[in-house]
Amino acid sequence: MSSLANKQILLGVTGGIAAYKSADLVRRLQDAGAVVQVVMTPAAQEFITPLTMQALSGNPVHTHLLDPEAEAGMGHIQLARWADLVLIAPATADFMARLTQGMGNDLLTSICLATAAPIAIAPAMNQGMWRNEATQTNLDTLIKRKIHIFGPAEGGQACGDIGLGRMLEPLQLVDAAASLFTIGSLAGKKVVITAGPTREALDPVRYLSNYSSGKMGYALAQAAAEAGAETILISGPTQLAIPARVTRIDVTSAGEMHATSLHEAKDCDLFIAAAAVADYRPLQIAPQKIKKGVNDTLTLTLVKNPDIVADIAALDPKPYTVGFAAESENLVEYARAKLQRKNLDLVVANNISDSSIGFNSDDNAVTLIDNNSVTDISQRSKHQLARELIILFAQKITAR
Repeated sequence: MSSLANKQILLGVTGGIAAYKSADLVRRLQDAGAVVQVVMTPAAQEFITPLTMQALSGNPVHTHLLDPEAEAGMGHIQLARWADLVLIAPATADFMARLTQGMGNDLLTSICLATAAPIAIAPAMNQGMWRNEATQTNLDTLIKRKIHIFGPAEGGQACGDIGLGRMLEPLQLVDAAASLFTIGSLAGKKVVITAGPTREALDPVRYLSNYSSGKMGYALAQAAAEAGAETILISGPTQLAIPARVTRIDVTSAGEMHATSLHEAKDCDLFIAAAAVADYRPLQIAPQKIKKGVNDTLTLTLVKNPDIVADIAALDPKPYTVGFAAESENLVEYARAKLQRKNLDLVVANNISDSSIGFNSDDNAVTLIDNNSVTDISQRSKHQLARELIILFAQKITAR
């Protein structure tokens, strides 16, 4: 299975005549379901205008490393974190040399240094430049660094020469990019994921809830589906679109999420409790709207909600059970206590005191805690993080 649905592709365009193909490549990537942002080197802008790429991609084109407006938010770092794949097409001999040397003297090379996403290049140059010993040495170095090489193709060139050095055609590059996301590691498995907040009614118009956006859970559901799993997403109230090939079951309260989770988890292989479930609910729900009284305070009596992930972990047979811990202090200590108290296989902990990650953010940084290890994963997009976690969970299931 391979797909670019909802993938975030950062397309780097360098200064070669094949840059004219990059305009078509943007559209072809979008047709395959990708979201595309474009970075152009100064030389690339001599062959094709940023306005063309902006019109095709629907996003501003990034051209300068030291753009004062973008750099106020560390623009090159944000782009590096945003990308699921950095694809440079065309990649000139000069760009390959600078990438090999680890240079960061323009926006595109800086992004390549900073990103945790896979990098792929589509070489495009004169056949003599491609055969040159320096280029071939650089190629060997890039391959050793696990840079993906797409092409080049053989054929007629703009200079009149014939030989290796042509950039692959846009549809070939789309297929090559999609192949990088072929996982299949959960084929034949059933995965159940909870996501989003729950709402605990006070009266017909008010409720208790939290700030969870559901983005992490939805990203995990998308990654699980991409990995070939039958994916059930039990979602609290969100405004997020249902990922492709995912069955979503909508719930509102913790009680509804608990009942649905127990029903769906009975035959599942992996249960991921990513939802931010309310710990307490009102003892009584007022049948009519609670009116403002003469007193300055209002007393509510709350009772504990059922513990969804603990009850899943108590099933026999038990699915591989992953809990999430959103903590503002003592991250590892509290997460490890949760792991042991609830008999979980692994806890994904994130620090909610950092406003750049977690609730409502598109990024996250987490610490993974199991009975044997503590592993930190640095800040990156939730979609990129989700794919890494799903690969890890699939390995854990296989090793059981």
